[in-house]
Amino acid sequence: MRRIVEAAGGILYRWKDDAEPTRASSPSVKSNIATDGTIIANTTDSDGETTAAPGASDAASTPDPAQADSPATADNVLNRIELCIVHRPKYDDWSWPKGKVDPNESHRHAAVREIGEESGLSVELGPYLGDIEYPLSEEGSKQRHTKDRSADTKDRSADTKHIQFWMATPISAIDNLRRTHAFGPVHRADIGEIDEVLWLTPAEARKKLSHSTDKDILALFVDRVQEGALDAVPVIIVRHGKAEARKLWKGSDANRPITPRGAAAAYALNRELACFNPTRLATSPWVRCQETLEMFAWQTGRDMVHLDPLTEDAYAAAPDTAWECLLSEIEFALERRQPIAICMHRPVIGGMFGHLRSMCVAPSLSKRLIAKTPFMPTGTAVALFVTPTPHGPKIIDIQKVQPLVY
Repeated sequence: MRRIVEAAGGILYRWKDDAEPTRASSPSVKSNIATDGTIIANTTDSDGETTAAPGASDAASTPDPAQADSPATADNVLNRIELCIVHRPKYDDWSWPKGKVDPNESHRHAAVREIGEESGLSVELGPYLGDIEYPLSEEGSKQRHTKDRSADTKDRSADTKHIQFWMATPISAIDNLRRTHAFGPVHRADIGEIDEVLWLTPAEARKKLSHSTDKDILALFVDRVQEGALDAVPVIIVRHGKAEARKLWKGSDANRPITPRGAAAAYALNRELACFNPTRLATSPWVRCQETLEMFAWQTGRDMVHLDPLTEDAYAAAPDTAWECLLSEIEFALERRQPIAICMHRPVIGGMFGHLRSMCVAPSLSKRLIAKTPFMPTGTAVALFVTPTPHGPKIIDIQKVQPLVY
């Protein structure tokens, strides 16, 4: 019987010299990685002229003699970031930080935990990159290849490793301390598992990586950078946990609480929210929404901001005001580069999705914001990765966040 080993990891990046630009990147930056690992980048202005990428200096435009035989390079965002790769002595290979998913753990949680264990840094997740799958027998092999899932061969019954990858960035020691109770412990990997960590530019990393499958993930990372992912901030829409039935509740609708089942989902959701490290918590002031975020707020020591226009009654009376409220929160998150989680009600979510779909960069992405009630299950969330553009905020990635209740 075929066995599938589930794993997760990511590409952890940081700014060189900890000097993050005010504006990290732009969707107008056209970049790729040449076959020799060189980063090629340029932009096209309104007149169709090709110029150096934003932020390029005069000094940087002078060719490096050491790269005289290489394609032209530009001082763009890909040259100002470093990626983390790790060495596994057991296989003597260089790869992205990753590891197996533990029992009762989501891939998302495993990615944050494993990146932290192998890199030694506490991280938060960014946009999703993709997945790879290969025969387990090829673990560590330099000739490892992506498994053809459509091929009808005996390999389809072979044991397989399946790995999901995210973008990831380091968080501060204070943020990590605040989220520890919600996320859980992370212990540094043993030296027998990881004995060296390197920080390299994307071009350098491509040359150093041992496996073509890891280089495939790097190509997806570069695609995300082109979309503006380095500027993206998570805006997490949370639907409150299962509440007491309206017909059975004797009090006012505003005071209707969540059920024990709803409380279990809300508690389990904490581990998933912690992966994105939301540092601003906002909610409809009605009890069932407050209760859904209350445990996360307590565990992280963060206050909840009440957004009156997002109650069911306020939305029914003034839907445009509700949207303006949410949009202002999105703009605030982008301005401060502050991940945010916002809890609201089913009817309000439906109305907000109507506006948010128009912000998606692709129709396939907008379809993830379901147009029919109930829009999303109770006690779940969707993480929208929003990036600033000259035409307003745009959504470049949407991740469904489902808690594991067991």
